[in-house]
Amino acid sequence: MFERAENHTAVQTMQAIAQSEYGGPEVLGLTKVEKPVPKDNEVLVKVHASSVNAGDWHLMRGKPFLIRLMFGGLLKPAIPIIGVDVAGTVAAVGQNITQFQVGDAVFGDVSGCGFGAFAEYVCATEDSLIHKPESIPFREAGVVPAGAIAALQALRDFGNIQAGQKVLVKGASGGVGSFAVQIAKAFGAEVTAVLSTKKLEMGRSLGVDHLIDYQKTDLTTLEEQYDLILDAAGFQPFWHYLPLLKPTGTYVMVGGATTPFFQAMLFGAIAEKITGKKIKCLEAKMNTDDLKLIRDWLTDQKIKPFIDRDFQLTEVPDAIRYLEQRQGRGKIAVQVSSL
Repeated sequence: MFERAENHTAVQTMQAIAQSEYGGPEVLGLTKVEKPVPKDNEVLVKVHASSVNAGDWHLMRGKPFLIRLMFGGLLKPAIPIIGVDVAGTVAAVGQNITQFQVGDAVFGDVSGCGFGAFAEYVCATEDSLIHKPESIPFREAGVVPAGAIAALQALRDFGNIQAGQKVLVKGASGGVGSFAVQIAKAFGAEVTAVLSTKKLEMGRSLGVDHLIDYQKTDLTTLEEQYDLILDAAGFQPFWHYLPLLKPTGTYVMVGGATTPFFQAMLFGAIAEKITGKKIKCLEAKMNTDDLKLIRDWLTDQKIKPFIDRDFQLTEVPDAIRYLEQRQGRGKIAVQVSSL
């Protein structure tokens, strides 16, 4: 029943999007590389679908410089094949694998085991995958893990969200923000989404309670105060939004520009002591229990990924260019291989 990984003398290859230097999308190219062989504690996944995330952009560019220190490769990438989200079918299992067998449909986040989702095959550890139900297509499962887990952990673990609270989500049209507004609703919160004029209709489709058009309304002039602000845009300093927080409210920065993020990291604790309001910077981590909860919400139709555009594996550079333009809505899907 189980196909165990074995060493073969003949080297097998696969197609992947790889890079040998840092830079823009032009450094990414389709190439043939050696097909990975799972270790005893790994699963080999035939990748059907993935998606583009902000983390892919940072690894591609090597920016901020801290990325190079975290993942190695000061002068050139230590991770040639990027890609975080994965949805596919188990092709082989290592000797110590107990939760999966060949043929299982799975999805997950492979950032903790070397990345590599932009390839026909990727090796992953058991704690980076869960089973995919038939009710969730591979295309949808492939855009869920990183964004939805970040949204969940930002709201629950960093924001301590509670039913009945007033929650403001900035960047509600993005990959994390579009999940955040739905997950906040699943927790029973009253949700206000901040969007541009052309994306207001998307906000309505996500079921938010209130909409703010930031192109027509200066947020700093609002009289409303919120229990929790999730900033998935992060292009302005956190102190701009302190007046919008209730006295015991929490501001959570998920991503965005480098300078505001480091400002929140460096000065958030000082602001907390002065104002009593909490300032947090998200550090999301793959967690199978969290992904299982998200899977339950997906099957119960409490949340649904909003997919803006689809790209093929060969078009990953174009997909990242589209991400850079910041004009997209929700998630950008990547079809890697057919069933």
